Amino acid sequence: MTDPNDTPNNLSMDRPNAARMYDYFLGGSHNFIVDRKAADQVLNIYPDTALIARVNRAFLQRTIRYLLQQGIDQFLDIGSGIPTAGNVHEIVHATKPEAHVVYIDNDPIAIAQSKQILANTPHADIIAADARQPEAILAHSTTTKLLDFQQPMAVLLVSLLHFIADDTEIRKIVSAIRNAVVSGSYLVISHITKENISEEVAKQGEQIYKNSSTPIIYRTHAEIKAFFDGFELIEPGIVVPPQWHPSGPDELGLDKLDRIALYGGVGRKR
Repeated sequence: MTDPNDTPNNLSMDRPNAARMYDYFLGGSHNFIVDRKAADQVLNIYPDTALIARVNRAFLQRTIRYLLQQGIDQFLDIGSGIPTAGNVHEIVHATKPEAHVVYIDNDPIAIAQSKQILANTPHADIIAADARQPEAILAHSTTTKLLDFQQPMAVLLVSLLHFIADDTEIRKIVSAIRNAVVSGSYLVISHITKENISEEVAKQGEQIYKNSSTPIIYRTHAEIKAFFDGFELIEPGIVVPPQWHPSGPDELGLDKLDRIALYGGVGRKR
């Protein structure tokens, strides 16, 4: 677990934080008692939450490998979260050492830990920014230094949009991304849903996250699909993540699809 004496000075620990709760679900150590208490409440009402977190992480890693195979060598990861094993730049650089990665987050721990990890990595960096200000992200000096907007890139919105309540705001984010990237670029989205869980469990989960710094919003398959406007979905479309290009019959969660309240998909700009 995180040592309070080794954390940023501007860190608030009076409310649980979704990024730190996610870290806890993944078995990480960068979380506090307030986060663990809230996460344990979630696990109590929906024990498969930890499975969903791991499935989501596996989906991210598979999509990166897929994108590398398509020739993509620059990645913008918005809402990157607290670093854990198998970070985007680690997977990318194992195949393409010269590829560029820009992380975006607004959580002090995520930023501090990422800065430490990336200190000696010239082709990757993190920016402290809010996803709801896409123009500032896209125009940031670090973004424009590391990413060439005249060439195709991948933009990752993995487990991010369900923390943004306003659909109009999400469309603004996606529109800014779509307008900034060239044809042949990719958009990756994963998003929580309540289509695979009971209404009561969904309500209880919403209430727990409502008390955190980042309330959660469930959306339907159709609502999530709408966020890919202007992008052509890669087969098999928007699916429960283990169904998206599984690595094999033993892909994590492939035998538990009805227990995974999450959708994921990848789109390519026409």
